[in-house]
Amino acid sequence: MPESESEELSDVRVPRAEQLVIDACAGLAAERMLCTSLGWGQLATTLARQSPSSHVACHFLDLHPYEQALHLAAEADVEVDWQCTADLPAGPFDLAAIPVSRFGEAELTRNILQDAYERLTEGGLLVTAVDNRDDKWLHEELSKLFAKVTREPGKRGVVYRGRRRVPLKRPRDFRSEFAFRDQGKLVKAVSRPGVFSHRQLDLGARALLEVMEVRAGERVLDMGCGSGVVGLAAALRAEHVFVQGIDSNARAVACMREGAALNDLTVTDEALTKGQKLSAVRVALDAEGRVWEPGTYDVVLGNPPYYSHYQIADIFLQAAKRALKKGGRVHIVTKTDHWHLARMPQLFANEESLDVRGYKVVTATAR
Repeated sequence: MPESESEELSDVRVPRAEQLVIDACAGLAAERMLCTSLGWGQLATTLARQSPSSHVACHFLDLHPYEQALHLAAEADVEVDWQCTADLPAGPFDLAAIPVSRFGEAELTRNILQDAYERLTEGGLLVTAVDNRDDKWLHEELSKLFAKVTREPGKRGVVYRGRRRVPLKRPRDFRSEFAFRDQGKLVKAVSRPGVFSHRQLDLGARALLEVMEVRAGERVLDMGCGSGVVGLAAALRAEHVFVQGIDSNARAVACMREGAALNDLTVTDEALTKGQKLSAVRVALDAEGRVWEPGTYDVVLGNPPYYSHYQIADIFLQAAKRALKKGGRVHIVTKTDHWHLARMPQLFANEESLDVRGYKVVTATAR
């Protein structure tokens, strides 16, 4: 490995729970290994290094850490099966290594642990750890899966081990279908743990629905589409509407595709052709705001996350600028509009902020 690459890898902080799992797996060997990562794949790289003959699969739900893992591992001289998909790889696996953050989403953690259990061979070992030395919650969840759970407490957290003995009698279905009304039409949606606003329509999305206008034949870009509720409603507003949904979460992409099918919308990899009356939805996994057919969209919709000091919000706005045709409309929902009202005049015209359901919907038009 080049010295610069080695230094780059060593400079990346390993999340505490992931380091606990790395330490717990030292010396373990298995033919087929499955792991997840709270960071950028450091656990997978370590497993592959210590057991070069093993097949190591590392799973991500979000494209950004997946791409960072690929970048950091490019010169690491190890073989890892990196995956960014809606579900864990099918397996079977002899070892599953799952780090858990104490700040993580509870239902997503339950979902991943259950799926990892089901992918283990009989006698297969699960190693997991949480960065909470007083943990009780994870212990209780593991006890629902394993007949025997070994608990190894330490100063930085707790490591757990369990071996699969029998298949689960009643695996829990974490997938959810729900529906809501938009301008008198019933819109059906699918959500799963790890996807924004699981099981319900977010109030910010409802605010966007109340502001947006979609006309027959228009092209709509749904940025950070999540389960697709806004984009699906847009596709049902009028005839011959084309909706492009993009999200960095692989499950969100899968959920929007499922939701489109539930609403009898065409799911396509191409744009609509002229004269086609049925509306259509195209969905893509994307973390950078890449735009297909720039300068051809009539409407851009976005509900960016509030973390990252507006970096993600700026990605949304830059993508909207590339996507929109002249006179096209952009609608962004936020809790506070100060940054948006300062930034949007640099990119668009006719900006204004509307108060809707306790949110601000900032709108503008493309020059």
